[in-house]
Amino acid sequence: MAKDKNVEQITDMDQDFGQWYTDVVTKAGLIDYSGVKGFFIVRPYAYALWENIQHVLDGKFKDLGHENVSMPLLIPESLLQKEKDHVEGFAPEVAWVTHGGSEELSERLCIRPTSETLFCDHWSNVLKSWRDLPMLYNQWCSVLRWEKTTRPFLRHREFMWQEGHTLHETQEEAEQETQQMLEVYADLCENYLAMPVVKGRKTDKEKFAGAEATYTIECMMHDRKALQSGTSHYFGDGFAKAFEIQFSNRENTLSYPHQTSWGLSTRIIGGIIMTHGDNNGLNLPPKIAPIQVIVIPVAAHKEGVLEKAAELVTRLKAAGIRVKSDTSDQSPGWKFAEYEMKGIPLRIEIGPKDIEKDQCMAASRFSGEKSPIALTELEDKVQEMLENIQAGLYKRAKDNLTNNTRSAKTLEEVRAIITEHGGFVKTMWCGSLACEMQMKEIAGVTSRCIPFEQEQVGAVCPICQKPSDTMVTWGVAY
Repeated sequence: MAKDKNVEQITDMDQDFGQWYTDVVTKAGLIDYSGVKGFFIVRPYAYALWENIQHVLDGKFKDLGHENVSMPLLIPESLLQKEKDHVEGFAPEVAWVTHGGSEELSERLCIRPTSETLFCDHWSNVLKSWRDLPMLYNQWCSVLRWEKTTRPFLRHREFMWQEGHTLHETQEEAEQETQQMLEVYADLCENYLAMPVVKGRKTDKEKFAGAEATYTIECMMHDRKALQSGTSHYFGDGFAKAFEIQFSNRENTLSYPHQTSWGLSTRIIGGIIMTHGDNNGLNLPPKIAPIQVIVIPVAAHKEGVLEKAAELVTRLKAAGIRVKSDTSDQSPGWKFAEYEMKGIPLRIEIGPKDIEKDQCMAASRFSGEKSPIALTELEDKVQEMLENIQAGLYKRAKDNLTNNTRSAKTLEEVRAIITEHGGFVKTMWCGSLACEMQMKEIAGVTSRCIPFEQEQVGAVCPICQKPSDTMVTWGVAY
């Protein structure tokens, strides 16, 4: 049976990172291509990964008082047109429904690219008093954006995400919510996905259409490109005024509420792959891996081996560990390579000689190290190894971010750094759109964010030489 399938080789990531990425998402069983360009099939293993991310985030949202809701898939064109900046920002990506069955519709319906307008229309009907506030909603759904260039997880035309939408009595409360939810995303990335982040505010050019301020977490991938991994937006009362959302305030006069929106999508799965993967495939952080431990019986045909493997699985499950055993007739070598490709953090091997010694062998996907574990210490040692793997993955990603973030004082230095090293470049910035555009045209980078942690890496903007006290992080992004 082993000859029926071999674990296929993947492209060397240092030779062709893009092809390496495509190889991994297909050969590790994450994605399949559908019959419509840009619409991907998220296979069970990838969906299980997304479910684990959902579970973490949904718990955090609910702990903070948010409730899940479901909004319609379609938006009437007249509703979408109510917020000018918002509709202009999404116009190139909108897909339209023009017929219902064989009948032409009297008004075009937009397939939601995001749901601000739907929430605003609803709130205009239900919000009455300051006592109704805050309204803290979240929606788990898919959205549609007609992207010209698509890539698995990173840029789908239809993708899954969560989108939070909240209404608040005051500007201060709304701004606090915006910052709070960015911290939730940062916590997910750093403490669950082992992805260090740079937190900051987007420039006006890069902010969300219709927002007063957009905040972001930016992560660095293995190839030193940036991935925008989660965003949180403060809308002020602009949407409220456009949609006539008002409430009776504490002085019994009408006021407009302040609004936020925040979202994280399945694009983060692409981030996990590109942050931690290697030439053997995926390398999943234990806290989020669908399977944390794979148990492989060695010489399974010999007496007692399968039974002992099943016993280990039962014990690990009882300890709260996500574990699976492969008792198929594939060879152990095939299984080792297969589960390495799938990025399972820890492999446990058990065979006749191990049983005699009352031990098993444990192999770390992160380090490749293999060591014996006494069966009397199984649960504790496995937990310890999983924690070490999680910490090791984070440290390696943090080192990549730190070692590939550089400072520059001139445009020529920025261009030289990007050409030679890639990564992030920190410079001062005068705040003008013209200088931001020139940085892109000449150095080939976009502003990733204005970091919360500011440094003085010079005295002037590297483009126009005007005095500046604002630092920006620049990079090439996915």
